[in-house]
Amino acid sequence: MEGGFKKNIVSFFRLPAVEFIFDIAKLVVLAIIVVWPIHKFIMQPFIVLQSSMEPSFFERDYLIIDEISYRFIVPERGEVIVFVSPEENDDKLIKRVVGLPNEKVSINNGDVIIFNKTHPRGVRLDESVYLSPGLTTKGEIDVQLKSDEYFVMGDNRSVSLDSRTFGPIKAKSMVGRALFRLYPFNKIVKFSPQIYPNL
Repeated sequence: MEGGFKKNIVSFFRLPAVEFIFDIAKLVVLAIIVVWPIHKFIMQPFIVLQSSMEPSFFERDYLIIDEISYRFIVPERGEVIVFVSPEENDDKLIKRVVGLPNEKVSINNGDVIIFNKTHPRGVRLDESVYLSPGLTTKGEIDVQLKSDEYFVMGDNRSVSLDSRTFGPIKAKSMVGRALFRLYPFNKIVKFSPQIYPNL
C-alpha cells in the first residue's frame, strides 16, 4: 500500500502540467536571486517623463541608470544623473551636473560661471554642445556648494525645475547616472561624461 502511494506521488510530479509549474517556480526563484539584486543595487530602468532635458532626452525615452558607479567614484561635471527630488515627494528627477562640491556657481546675464581652486576668478561654462542654440540660462544666482552638494540643471533651461529653484542637491540623494538609452531604438546610445576643455 505504501509503495503504491509513493508511486502515485512520483507519477503526479511527472505530469507535464506539474513539471511546467515547477519550471515556472524555478524561474521565479532565479529572478529573485539574480535579477532583483541587479535591479536594486546595480542598474535600473528609468523613463523620462518631463521635457526638462530636451534636446538631450525627450519624454518617453527609456534609459538604464548605473547605480553602482557612485559607490566608488564621484560624479563628474556634465554627467546626467537621476536623483530623489528634494521637495519631499520622492519623485525621481533627471538633470545634468553643473557645479561640484566646494565650488561656487554664479549665474549672471545668461552665463554660468564656475569658481574653484583652479579658477579662483571664475570661468564661463561652455555648454554649447548640449544646449539648444540661442538658449540662455535664466536667473541671477550665487551659491557656494558644500562638500556634499552638487548644482544640477536641466538642458531645457526655460522649463526646467532644478537647483536654481530648489537649491543644490545632496550626494546621498543621487540614484545613479544615465548609462544607456535603449528606446527609441533609432537613438540607442551609451552616454559619456561631457568634456569641458577650459575646466
